[in-house]
Amino acid sequence: MPLFAYTAIDASGRTVRATIEADNEQLVLAKLRDQSLHCTEIKKTSQGMKTSFGQKKMKPRSLVVFSRQFATMIDAGIPIVRCLDILNGQMKDPALKEVLEQITADVKGGLQLNEAMIKHPQCFNKLYVNMIRAAEVGGILDQILDRLAGFLEYEAEIKGKIKGAMMYPILVVCFSQIMLFVLFSFVLPKFKDIFTGMDVQLPPVTQALFSIGDFMSHFWWLVILIGVGAFFGMKAYGKTPKGRYQFDTFKLRFPIVGELALKMSIARFSRTFGTLINSGVPMMRSLEITGETLGNVVLTEAIENTRIGIREGQKLSVPLAASNLFPNMVTTMIDIGEESGRLSEMMVKVGDFYDSEVESTVKGLTSMIEPMLIIFLGVVVGFIAISIMTPIFKLVNSIH
Repeated sequence: MPLFAYTAIDASGRTVRATIEADNEQLVLAKLRDQSLHCTEIKKTSQGMKTSFGQKKMKPRSLVVFSRQFATMIDAGIPIVRCLDILNGQMKDPALKEVLEQITADVKGGLQLNEAMIKHPQCFNKLYVNMIRAAEVGGILDQILDRLAGFLEYEAEIKGKIKGAMMYPILVVCFSQIMLFVLFSFVLPKFKDIFTGMDVQLPPVTQALFSIGDFMSHFWWLVILIGVGAFFGMKAYGKTPKGRYQFDTFKLRFPIVGELALKMSIARFSRTFGTLINSGVPMMRSLEITGETLGNVVLTEAIENTRIGIREGQKLSVPLAASNLFPNMVTTMIDIGEESGRLSEMMVKVGDFYDSEVESTVKGLTSMIEPMLIIFLGVVVGFIAISIMTPIFKLVNSIH
């Protein structure tokens, strides 16, 4: 997505200079209007869009530690510039340290903290920047930083649990594929030579097995080439708007996995939206940020339609329910939250509920995948064993 550098004037008459990602200038202007910014200059730039080979990447844990330490120092009454100098001096993550040096220089040069952070989207996403902006306006920077640290820490914990639960099945699948490849390419051809030398009539199942082995031994490079080509081809197609929409739709509709992906997205939506609303970010801006952080264009489209519905005077829960993506429990709790004035609290509760649902779904999926893998490997090994042993039994019987 292109990056645009803009100069704008906010409601207080202060000049704001920053960058923003959008498909075109019209969308940039629309986003700035939503933020009550009057744009005076806008131009397309390539700065920050290219990720060169070997570029330093920030560790997610580093941002959590930074936020927690920053919050503690602000709460102790230390000025922001002094806090940034201290954090910069003790930062061990080279990627974040480099960014902090630039942010410190910008803040010393007169920029607000959120204006300095928005220049570095690779470290500080829109959620982080907008919460910092709300914190600076409300004078609650320490509370927001502490809330951000907790939010990022919890998300990292959930991702870690999911990765840990899926590690064993992935390793088993990868190892079994390697072993089958070696078996078909190098072991089975040896058995074929033995049976051919003994002039044994092979049953159809053994002939089929050896045919697969012949293909793998002679055209193993073609199998690898097709696999690599298919991977990169699907990856390239997935980057196109149509391809990404189709892949994201498939992710949500795929049995079991789609349910897990939807629960994860709902948990992220609820927690992010609730955190933004609770931090004082306007609802329309919160929805825009939340939609962009979901990582699924189908859900992002549903959130955008929700924003349109709210502009037309609808309640938040109505367009969400009309999308047929959000369960009735979610839209009902949102409706109750709107009526009671406790929307942020309700959203956080929904996020907590779906986070626990994600954990239980992952555990159930893992416990189901393991026996399925064992059954699959047992069928494959049994098929190979029967195919090899059948000619041997025929050979022994012919000798008697």
